[in-house]
Amino acid sequence: MADTVVAQPQIDPHTEQFLEQSAGSKFDFQSVSTKAAGDEKLKTAINNAVLRQYTGRQLQLLQLPDSDALRTLAGQIKQHALDYLDYYLDQLKSNVERNGGKVHFARDGAEAKRIILDIARNAGCSRCIKSKTMVSEEINLAHALEIAGMDVVETDLGEFIVQISHDRPSHLVAPIVHKDRASIAKLFSEYFGTPYNDDPSALTMQARAYLRDKFRSSDFGMTGGNFLVAETGQLCCVENEGNQRQSITTPRVLVSLVGIEKVVPRMVDLAVMLKLLARSATGQPITIYTNIFGGPRAAGEKDGPEEFHLVLIDNGRSEILASEEYRETLRCIRCGACLNACPIYRKIGGHAYGSVYPGPIGALITPLFQGLANFKDLPQASSLCGACYEACPVKINIPRHLVNLRRDIQKTHLNSGAERMIYRLWANAMKSPLLYNLIGTFQKWDLRRRARKTGGWVTEMPSVAAGWTQIRDMPAPAAKTFHQMWKKR
Repeated sequence: MADTVVAQPQIDPHTEQFLEQSAGSKFDFQSVSTKAAGDEKLKTAINNAVLRQYTGRQLQLLQLPDSDALRTLAGQIKQHALDYLDYYLDQLKSNVERNGGKVHFARDGAEAKRIILDIARNAGCSRCIKSKTMVSEEINLAHALEIAGMDVVETDLGEFIVQISHDRPSHLVAPIVHKDRASIAKLFSEYFGTPYNDDPSALTMQARAYLRDKFRSSDFGMTGGNFLVAETGQLCCVENEGNQRQSITTPRVLVSLVGIEKVVPRMVDLAVMLKLLARSATGQPITIYTNIFGGPRAAGEKDGPEEFHLVLIDNGRSEILASEEYRETLRCIRCGACLNACPIYRKIGGHAYGSVYPGPIGALITPLFQGLANFKDLPQASSLCGACYEACPVKINIPRHLVNLRRDIQKTHLNSGAERMIYRLWANAMKSPLLYNLIGTFQKWDLRRRARKTGGWVTEMPSVAAGWTQIRDMPAPAAKTFHQMWKKR
C-alpha cells in the first residue's frame, strides 16, 4: 500500500480549538467547554462509547468476591510504593541493568526527548513504530522525533487515526471516542486515496495492511508502561490489538518511556493491579495481551531487541510526591474509569480539558502538573457527585482533592476580588435562615416571571448566573417548594 497521502485530512474543529488554547499561557475552559457541550454529534459519540465501558465495569466487578476490598488493597499498594519511591526506583534500576537493559532518568519532557533522540542517533535508527503511551503524548514526543527526521508511526489503531488526522486523544484508553464511523471512513478514504468504505472490518484491514509493512521495516520501537515491577526489573504493558507486542519484538532497539510513579514493589502486587485495570477500563476480565518484558533478547532467542532502554520521567511528579496532601493523585493507573463515570465528561468530551489527561483525574493532575494558575477553571468542572471516586480502582478521592484545589485558588487569589466577595455573601446567606428564605422567595418569583415570557422555560439568566442557560433551558420552579410540602404534611 502506498505511503503517500492523496489529500490532507481536515482537522477536527474541537481539536483545532484545543491546540489553539493549549498554545496559550492560560487555557480558556469556559469557551471551549461551552462549544463542546452544544455539539450533539460529539455528545452522542462519547455517550455511546463511555456508557458501554461504564456498565461493563459494573458487571465485571460483580464477578470478584469483594471488589471494594480489592480496590482498597490496590490503593494501599500504590500508596506504599509512592511513600518509598526512592527505594523502589533504586531496586528497579538495579534489576533492569541486571537483565541487560539501560536506565535513564529525565527531569522533564525536554530531557526525555533529548535522551531518546540520542539513543536513536547512536544506534543509527530512522524508522520508529510506537505503541500507545500517554506520557509520550504528555511531552509531545512523536512530533520531536519527526522533526529530527525519523519516520514515526503510531501502531495502536486509535492513536494511528489520531496521528493521520492531526488530532489529539480525548480519552485515556479510547483516544477516538469523539469520532464516529463515518468520519473515520472519510479520513481513511482521504489519507489512503481509496474509495469510501465505512465497514469497520474493512477499515481495520486497511490499517492492518499499512501497519504490517511498518512493523517489518522498523528499527526503533517505543512503548510506555502500565506498571514497573521493582522486584524483577520488568515492565508490564496491556493491550487488545497485538500491535504493542510487535513493537516490542521486531525492532532492533526498544525504548520504554514511563513515569516514575508507575512502580509496584512485587510481581504479586502486579496481579492485584491486573485484576482491576481491564475491568475498570473496558469492562473486560483481562486484556487480550498482557506483555511483561525487560532487557534485550538473550542468546538463542529469535525475538526481542538488541538494545533495551528504560527512560523514567519526572516532569512535575516529584513536586506532587513532596506534597503529602496531593501525593495520593499519583496512584492513578490511567484506566479511564473516572471519565466513563463522570457526567461532566460525557457532556463536553476530552478536548475541553485542554490536556492529554481529561475528565476528573485530568481536572486534578493537569493543574498540579502544569500550574494551577494556567488551569484554574478545571477544579470547578465537577459537580462533586463522587462518581469518579466510586469508579477509581485505586480509590483516589478525586472530589476531596478538587475541593482542596478550589481552596488553593481562594488562598492564592487566583480568582477575582468580585468573585471572592460574591461567595462570601453567599456563604453568609446560607448560614442565615432569614436571608436564605428571603433570597429563595425572590429567586422563585424571578424564575417564574422569566418562564412565563418564554412558554414555561427559563431560556436566559442574568449575567451572574448566565452559565446555567448557555446550553440548556431551565424549567420553571414548581408551584410549591419541597419546604412548603414538608411543613404541610
